[in-house]
Amino acid sequence: MTLKNFRTYFTDTLKEIYPKTEIDTFFFLLIEEKLNLRRVDSVMQPDFLIADAILSELKIIIRRLQEEEPIQYILGNTDFYGLPFKVNKNTLIPRPETEELVEWVIKEVTRLQSDKAAKLDIDVISTINKEKTLSILDIGTGTGCIPISLAKNLSDVEISAIDISSKALEIARQNATLNKVDVSFLEMDILETRELPQQYNLIVSNPPYVRELEKVEISNNVLENEPHLALFVKDDNPLIFYSKIADLAKSNLKKDGLLFFEINQYLGKETVEMLKQKGFNMVELKKDLFGNDRMVKAIL
Repeated sequence: MTLKNFRTYFTDTLKEIYPKTEIDTFFFLLIEEKLNLRRVDSVMQPDFLIADAILSELKIIIRRLQEEEPIQYILGNTDFYGLPFKVNKNTLIPRPETEELVEWVIKEVTRLQSDKAAKLDIDVISTINKEKTLSILDIGTGTGCIPISLAKNLSDVEISAIDISSKALEIARQNATLNKVDVSFLEMDILETRELPQQYNLIVSNPPYVRELEKVEISNNVLENEPHLALFVKDDNPLIFYSKIADLAKSNLKKDGLLFFEINQYLGKETVEMLKQKGFNMVELKKDLFGNDRMVKAIL
């Protein structure tokens, strides 16, 4: 089958399930992954002949897409903040909104490091730059996308990450190796944790925050495939992880330490109020690119 005919077949088979834009995205991901072809090649090489063995593999992938299995799980990888990440059904698929959280953390850390350097003489700066001086903890790391992206884009940092799932941590460790960064991963149930391993300058978390009542808003490919442990919380206590992490942060953040959360878009005000009641200062609520309340920063 030629590439042109395969695209027609691919689109016709999936058009009753997915919008055209999503089908196109799937198609380009597949030809890059399985045929080593770029997007432009679909135009420049319409008569490219797909070998029968590869075509059979592609048809199996189409059947899995018909069953609404996420393309990222089918391929076993995805991109996040410009970096490659392995994914499987033990990990959430990283979202663009979380990239915005990472961007915010990077900007704040870079600003703090610049402010600190400006107050020091050259000899002291030289000494500090030989060491990892800023300690960061990610709670509920999943694929490791947050700490790995931070490690890749920040200098003079020591980064750790926690998750309850040993299987998720296995993927996170593989991703750290894949991206050639040093992150320390720990298996811990944060709700059962009384004290964190050390003191930190910054704690960041994208914990479970989707209420059971919001399941009706979740698409089937997420609801039927991604780990519910990493997604959902009970309706009667939706801030359970935020409250617990905030309590731990009060004991384990250094002076002027920063706390960052990705949050439920419907619970922005409630999250801010909870942090203020626990004694955090300068609590800032930030919207994502879609205009939803999505991130919070607080200072201890």
